Amino acid sequence: MPRLATRAGAAAALAAAFALATAAPAPADPPAPVSTDLVGMGAPAADALLNKLAADYNASLAAAGDTTSPRLYSWDARGSGTITSKAGATTVFRPANTKQALNTLVANTGATVDFVRLSRPPQQTDPISIDFIPFVKDAVTWAAPAGGNAPNNLTSFQLRSIYACDITNWRQIDSRLPDATIRPVVPGYFSSTSSYRRSTYTSDEMTAFASGAVNGGDPGAFYAGPCVTSGVADDQGEDAVLHDPNAIVPYSVGRWLGQVTGGHRKPGDDPGVLVPKNLDGVAPTDGGEISEYLLQSWYGRVLYLGVRDGDWRGVGPEGWFCTSPVAEADVRSHGFLPMGSFACGTTVHA
Repeated sequence: MPRLATRAGAAAALAAAFALATAAPAPADPPAPVSTDLVGMGAPAADALLNKLAADYNASLAAAGDTTSPRLYSWDARGSGTITSKAGATTVFRPANTKQALNTLVANTGATVDFVRLSRPPQQTDPISIDFIPFVKDAVTWAAPAGGNAPNNLTSFQLRSIYACDITNWRQIDSRLPDATIRPVVPGYFSSTSSYRRSTYTSDEMTAFASGAVNGGDPGAFYAGPCVTSGVADDQGEDAVLHDPNAIVPYSVGRWLGQVTGGHRKPGDDPGVLVPKNLDGVAPTDGGEISEYLLQSWYGRVLYLGVRDGDWRGVGPEGWFCTSPVAEADVRSHGFLPMGSFACGTTVHA
C-alpha cells in the first residue's frame, strides 16, 4: 500500500505498517485488537493478502522489540455474523461485500474501523466522503468443475443467455457437448421483481461478471432467470452445488491463482474442483499470472482500499507498496498484479 499520511497518529501507523512487510502466517480473524490498533474489513477478494500484510507487519514490530506501536489487523468477509473489531468498538455486522463495507465505514469512526477492502471502482451513488485508493489489479471470469461437461470457452453472449435461462443445455452451445442441463450458480444472493428483470446482486464478483457480460456482448441488461442457483460464497469451490459437472460460477482469477499457484488455500478458502475457463476466447491466465488481455477487457477490475476523506492526505507513489520489489512479489504470490507507477498511490472518486 502507498504511504499514507495522516489523521493524527493512527494513519501514520497504518502507513508504516505497509512499509514493513515480511513473511508470516495469518489468522482468519484477529485475536484481540486493542483500541489503538488499526483495523480493516470488507469485500472478500483480498482477504488473504491483507491478512498476510497485517501479520507480517506485526511480526516485524515484535522482532524489533516494539511493544507500543499500534498493530494492524484485517477481518475476513466470512465468519461470525457480527464483529467487535477492537476494544471499545461498536459491534457491527461483518461486511461481506463492497456495499456493506462502505456503509460500515461511513456509519462508524476510527474507533471501530480504519479502512475497508473494496472490489469495484467508485460510483456516483457512493458517499463522497470516502476515498478509493487503487490496491491491486484483478479480473473475473467463469469457472467450472475440472472434468465436467462445460466447454473450455464461452462468449459473453452465451454467458448472458445461460444466466437468463435462454440457453439451458450444453448442446445449445455445441452439438458435440453432452446432452445435459447447465446449472448456472451465483455467489451471494440476488433479488428480482420478476424472472426477467435486472437483478440486484449481493456479490461483488457477480456484479463484475454481470457488467462484463453486458458490455462485452450486445447492449442491454444482465438478467437472471429462474434456473439460476444462488447462495455460494465468493471465490470458493467447496460447496456441493459447485461439484455438479454442469455447474458454472463467476470467479476471481487473482484469487484462484493465489489459492492454487501461490498455495494460499485452506478450509473455507479453497477452489475445490473449480478451474477458471476461457471467456470470449481469452484464457484467464498467461504464464502463471492474470491474462493481460482479460485485464484489458470488461472483465478486468481494480481492488481498492477505502478510507474516510480527511483521515488521509499526502497519498503518493513514493511509499513502500508502490516501490518495493518485496511488495510486488507478495502481491503476485496472492495471484494479483500490482498497480502501475502512474496509478499506484492515487486517490479516486466517482
